[in-house]
Amino acid sequence: MAYLFDYLTFLAKAATLVLAVVFIVSGIVGAVRQAKASASTLYVQSLNERFRGHADVLYESMLTPAQLKRHRRDRRREEKREQKALKLGGSKARSRIFVLDFEGDLEASAVEHLREEISAVLQVAEPEDEILVRLESEGGLVHGYGLAASQLARIRGRGLRLTVAVDKVAASGGYLMACVADRIIAAPFAILGSIGVVAQLPNFHRLLDEHKVDFELHTAGQHKRTLTLFGENTDEARAKFREELDETHALFKSFVTEHRPQLAIDAVATGEHWFGTRALELKLVDEIKTSDDYLLGRFSEHDLYSIRYHRPRRLPERLQSAWSRLARGALGRWNPLR
Repeated sequence: MAYLFDYLTFLAKAATLVLAVVFIVSGIVGAVRQAKASASTLYVQSLNERFRGHADVLYESMLTPAQLKRHRRDRRREEKREQKALKLGGSKARSRIFVLDFEGDLEASAVEHLREEISAVLQVAEPEDEILVRLESEGGLVHGYGLAASQLARIRGRGLRLTVAVDKVAASGGYLMACVADRIIAAPFAILGSIGVVAQLPNFHRLLDEHKVDFELHTAGQHKRTLTLFGENTDEARAKFREELDETHALFKSFVTEHRPQLAIDAVATGEHWFGTRALELKLVDEIKTSDDYLLGRFSEHDLYSIRYHRPRRLPERLQSAWSRLARGALGRWNPLR
């Protein structure tokens, strides 16, 4: 009986040890998998192959077997001619167009990805290459869009050609970014402009006063706070707040003028926005064309690459971002460009 008890005790200890090892190994494997899943990745896609692939799908449906065979033979011959010309040095390698996408929100949070994409492209781009940024943004906070515009200025600083394409909207902070480009193209009904500044916030002072709730705000510095949410706002605070808005607007106008001197800045810096065709007349853009048409017209003579950087956000980051958007929507927007 004692032998059986010792044996069972041994089995229990062994099972406990095995379970502990399995638990530790599972934890390590899970951590490694999570790290791989959350790793940042730079995705590169050949748009030439995508365009050709789409066309091939149509050819296969439309052409007879004989026609399809002839089409494929002609393409192979053309590819061989290009490869042979390159080997013999008789033809210069085709220039490249790197395509980046920026979809802006209030905080211009996409600048996190934009900066990584630009840093990657700047390491491989040649002077004859071009960077196309498909830009969509209604604007947002000054510092966020100021940084985003500065990222695009890095491209110009390297002497590379920068084109911005606006298919839907590039207003306020979005236009602050777009104006950095050598050339701006826009769809006919894209919205552009809104060169102005707005800030708004509610004030609950009278509500608190009605319910006999005191609110105290202590600052060091005469203008550490101007308008507040809960305190009693003064004419002096309003004047200072307005002064800050005017200063931001002047900086906005100066930046646009620097990059697009052909603009009559006082005529377009009224906070108004215009559709693409009217924006062309005002010289806010240089050509009416969609980004799709622009790329389709160049893929036969250029190598097109879509560049996309992706870093999965962890749960705390997603929750913080959601809370930030909720808080800003409820309490007002301080010093956004739009």
